Amino acid sequence: MNGTQPAPSPRLPLEGLRVVEFTHMVMGPTCGMVLADLGAEVIKVEPVEGDRTRHLLGAGAGFFPMFNRNKKSIALDLRSPEGLEVARRLAASADVVAQNFKPGVMTKYGLDYAALSTQNPRLIYVNHTGFLPGPYEHRTALDEVVQMMGGLAYMTGRPGDPLRAGTSVNDIMGGMFGAIGAMAALMQRGITGRGQEVDSALFENNVFLVGQHMMQYAVTGQPAAPMPDRISSWALYDVFSVKDGEQIFLAAVSDAQWITFCDAMGYADLKADPLLATNNDRVRARPTLMPDLRRRLAPHSAAELAAIFEKNGLPFAPISRPEQLFDDPHLNATGGLVDITLPDGERAGQTARTTLFPLRMDGQRLGVRLQPPVLGQHTAELMEQLGYTPDQVQALQAQGVVA
Repeated sequence: MNGTQPAPSPRLPLEGLRVVEFTHMVMGPTCGMVLADLGAEVIKVEPVEGDRTRHLLGAGAGFFPMFNRNKKSIALDLRSPEGLEVARRLAASADVVAQNFKPGVMTKYGLDYAALSTQNPRLIYVNHTGFLPGPYEHRTALDEVVQMMGGLAYMTGRPGDPLRAGTSVNDIMGGMFGAIGAMAALMQRGITGRGQEVDSALFENNVFLVGQHMMQYAVTGQPAAPMPDRISSWALYDVFSVKDGEQIFLAAVSDAQWITFCDAMGYADLKADPLLATNNDRVRARPTLMPDLRRRLAPHSAAELAAIFEKNGLPFAPISRPEQLFDDPHLNATGGLVDITLPDGERAGQTARTTLFPLRMDGQRLGVRLQPPVLGQHTAELMEQLGYTPDQVQALQAQGVVA
């Protein structure tokens, strides 16, 4: 032995905190995942039949394994007095409780902030809802609902054809804002000694996303056009169809980049044209400039253009599909994808790669400490921590109260 010891693993920021989440679908689980990735012990309370996202098809098939890593699972029947008692004991042990049920559900079970904070004044309680309190608060909200009513679908689609964004942007960001609120409340608790209730909502999240377009109208008096029909702030800022039917996004967003682009592509005539001297000149010239650029760039391959733009420090992007990102050289070289074990479905027990939280802390990515749990994987362990004997756990399992 040479006497050297391996360096200890750095403590994660939220290590030692307990989070109990009564959540489902995407928004609430995202909040829990953020806190879990940052080191908190996160306990997911599921119904005895399991979270519905464990068995969704199509676009929902990735929800559970994506948003429930680094968590423990306890399965309880909250409709039974015995199951509800377990839930209340568990919530009483928490630093943070997160939930995203319809208004009134948690109050019905005595698991709302008003009930729990009387036992634990230090509790942080995070509600994930469709709307903050107001005229809409009792409406049922979905990501697509708030995208339609909040202007995002209008901005994403072509005129007359509203289109939702291609991922659950409000659910995911709403969960992230819930986690931000929880961490801010924890910091304040360290000063005051008291917890508080935090509210994060889908609709308000969506309005925050389109706030730049609202402000555009306030500043200019002109409504923002949908993105496919917008007046671009830059002349060269678009997707181009090139050789062999490939597509690539190319951009030059400053006068210096325009000169670099012209030099790199050998477009001396465009560089010398006084009508294209400044960015605003080029924006005004777009009706004639863009067809000319499309004609000039069409004979090149996407790979050739990517190499030229990368060499010269110009913005570019291949048009990638999500499944192609598994082979992305940057993600694979930097450890941005890690293996998890799938907990449910036909591929249960098999390995798949998932994306990590997009942060580094102290030079390290936040990894996977716990695999996405199978249903009730930690029920017995957690109940025994709460004072139940193994015989009591087994009896409640036999009754179907816990799983």
